[in-house]
Amino acid sequence: MKEERAATQFPSALDELCINTIRFLAVDAVQKANSGHPGMPMGAAPMAYVLWTHFLRHNPANPAWFDRDRFVLSAGHGSMLLYALLHLTGYDLPLSEIERFRQWGSRTPGHPERGVAPGVEATTGPLGQGFGNAVGMAMAEAWLAARYNHPGFPVINHFTYCIAGDGDLMEGVAAEAASLAGHLRLGKLICLYDDNRISLAAATDLAFTEDRAGRFAAYGWHVQRVDDGNDLAAIHAALDAARSETDRPSFIAVRTHIGYGSPHKQDTFEAHGAPLGVEEVRLTKERLGWPTEPPFYLPEEAVNHFRHALDTGRETEAAWDGLLTAYTREFPEQVAELRRVMAGELPTGWDAEIPRFAPDPKGMATRVAAGKVLNAIAPRLPQLVGGSADLDPSTYTALKGLGDFQSPALQPADRQGAVGDAWGYGGRNLHFGVREHGMAAIVNGMAAHGGTIPFGATFLTFSDYLRPALRLAALMGLHVIHVFTHDSIALGEDGPTHQPVEQLAALRAIPNLVVIRPGDANEAAVAWRVALEMRSRPVALVLSRQNLPILDRESFAPADGVRRGGYILADADGEPQLILIATGSELSLATAARERLAAKGIRARVISLPSWELFDEQPREYRDAVLPPQVRKRLAIEAGSPQGWHRYVGAEGEIIGVEHFGASAPGDVVLREYGFTVENICERALELMENGKE
Repeated sequence: MKEERAATQFPSALDELCINTIRFLAVDAVQKANSGHPGMPMGAAPMAYVLWTHFLRHNPANPAWFDRDRFVLSAGHGSMLLYALLHLTGYDLPLSEIERFRQWGSRTPGHPERGVAPGVEATTGPLGQGFGNAVGMAMAEAWLAARYNHPGFPVINHFTYCIAGDGDLMEGVAAEAASLAGHLRLGKLICLYDDNRISLAAATDLAFTEDRAGRFAAYGWHVQRVDDGNDLAAIHAALDAARSETDRPSFIAVRTHIGYGSPHKQDTFEAHGAPLGVEEVRLTKERLGWPTEPPFYLPEEAVNHFRHALDTGRETEAAWDGLLTAYTREFPEQVAELRRVMAGELPTGWDAEIPRFAPDPKGMATRVAAGKVLNAIAPRLPQLVGGSADLDPSTYTALKGLGDFQSPALQPADRQGAVGDAWGYGGRNLHFGVREHGMAAIVNGMAAHGGTIPFGATFLTFSDYLRPALRLAALMGLHVIHVFTHDSIALGEDGPTHQPVEQLAALRAIPNLVVIRPGDANEAAVAWRVALEMRSRPVALVLSRQNLPILDRESFAPADGVRRGGYILADADGEPQLILIATGSELSLATAARERLAAKGIRARVISLPSWELFDEQPREYRDAVLPPQVRKRLAIEAGSPQGWHRYVGAEGEIIGVEHFGASAPGDVVLREYGFTVENICERALELMENGKE
C-alpha cells in the first residue's frame, strides 16, 4: 500500500532528489526538442510528486485497471511533467521516448494524447478541457458506484485528480464544469491549482486578478490554500483533508513558481513556452545542485523510489480482484453487467424494442422519433446516460422513469417520487444547465473513464458552443453521442440566430466524427443503432424540429441503408439520367420531385446520403453502384451550406443549399423563400438536364 509518513518527515533528501529528477527530465527533454514548456513542470513537480507517490492508486503494469484513480493534467502544455511521472513510476514509456519528446512518431507528443502514451487518461492542451474531463470522470465514478456498490463491496471506489493552471481557470469551459461539479457535490474530485501567476504572454495581473479560491468557494467547492509550492508537508496535509471531504469537490490553490530554480527566468513568462536555453539550463542545474552532465540523468536511488509504484500497484489491484471475486459470489448477475459495461460491450437484445414506424404522409419530426427510440433502448442498455443543455422538452432526450443524476443530499422532500424511480448518483438523466461547452467536455470525461455511453443534446446552431470539446472527442476516439435538433432554417420564427446554416459543414470537417442526418423516423431509428455500435468514434445525430413524412418502405428501400452512409432510396425506371441526392428534411422533397420528373420523361434516381463519413468508407464498388460515375447530372438538396457537396455532384452537378443566414418567419415560409420546394427542385433539375445539350 502507499507509504505512510507523518507530515513532519517532509522533506527528506530523497524527496528533493526525486522532485529534481522530475524537473530536469522535463528541462532536458524540452531543451533537446528545442520546443516545449519547461516552466510549469519545474514549479509543479513537488505537488505532483506528493500526489503520485503518496496518494494516487494506480498500477503502472496495468494502466487500464478499472478502479484506478484518474489523473488529468489539464495544463497539458506541461506534458513533460506527466511523461516524467509515467516513466519514473514504471509505465511502458522508456527513456528513449522522453528523449524523442515532440518528434515524429514518438509516444511523447507536445501535449498529452490519450492512446499514445500509456497512463494518459485524456488528450489535453486546449485549456480548460482537461478540467471538464475530470468533472466527467468523477461523475462516471459516482454513477457507477451508486449502481454497483453494496455494503461491504465498494467495487467502484476511486478519486479523480486534476492539475490545472491559470489558463485553465480563465477559460469559460472550466467555469461551466466547475459550477456543475459544485452543485453535484462530487466529493471524490480534487483539483490542484498550479497558482504560478504567469501565462504565456505576461504575468496574470494584467488580465486575471479575481479571487480564484473565492470563486470556487462560491461554486460550492471545499477550498484550501498552500502558500509555498515546495512545502511538501502542507501539500500532503491539503490532499489528506481533500480526500476526507466527502460532500464537496476540493480545490487546492498551491502557490508555485514557474521555472523554479532558473536564475534568470523563474517567475517570468519566458519560462512558459520556450526552452530555457543551454546556458540557463546549466545555471539552473548548478543552482539546484544537479549534475550538468549527462543530460537525462536519472539517479538510481530516485528511480528505485518511484518504482515502488509497481509493487504497490500490483498489491492494490490484487486486493481489488479479491473484492471483485467475493462480489461475484454475492451478486453474480450484477457483476456480469458490471464486467460488460467496463468492457464497453452492449448486452444481448439491447435493440429488441426499437420501434418501426408505419408510413405516414403527415409524418413525425426526427427529434420525436429519435426520442422514442432512445426511450425504447435505455431500459435495456444500463450504461446509456445523458442529458441536454436545459433543452430536454425540445430535444426529446429525457429518459423517462430513469431518475435524475443529483447529489442524494439535495433531494427535496416535496419531490419524493416525482422524478422517476431514482434521485441521486444512480439517476441516468444528466442535467447540464445552459452549459453546452461544459456538457461536451464532461461527456468526454465520462466516456474516457469507461463504464458509460454518455450523450449530450442541444440545438444544432449551438454546436458552435461545444465544437472544441467535440473535436477532442474525435481526436481521442471516444464513444460519445451528441443529439443536435432544430437542424435547419425550417425551425422558423426564432430566426437566423437559431437557424443553423454552416454548422453541418463545420461538423463534417472534423476528422473521425460521424455525422448522421436522417430523413425520416425509420432512418432516425437506424441512426441510433449506428451511434450505439460505433464504440471508437463520436457521433452527431442531426434531427429536425418539424414533422417529416414517414416513407413507405414497401415502395422505398429499407432504412437500414443508413448503416452504409448512403443508399439508393428510389431508383429510375431504367438507366438513370439524373441523380437527386438529399439528406434530412429534404429527402421527402427529392422523392416527390422524382415522381414529377418521371411524368416529364426524366428518369431520376434518389439517393439518401445521411452520413458522408460512413458512405466514404464503403468500398469503391458500392459507392460507384450508388453514384454511377457515368451519370454526371446530379442535384444535391440540403438546407444548409453547400460547402463540401461538390465531391458528390462533380463539375456538372448543382446544389440547392443555403448561402445566407435565415430569416424570422414560419418554417414552411422560410423553406419556400429559400427554394426548398418540389417545384424549384424540378425546375433546377430540368435546367441541369438542358445544360450541355447541343
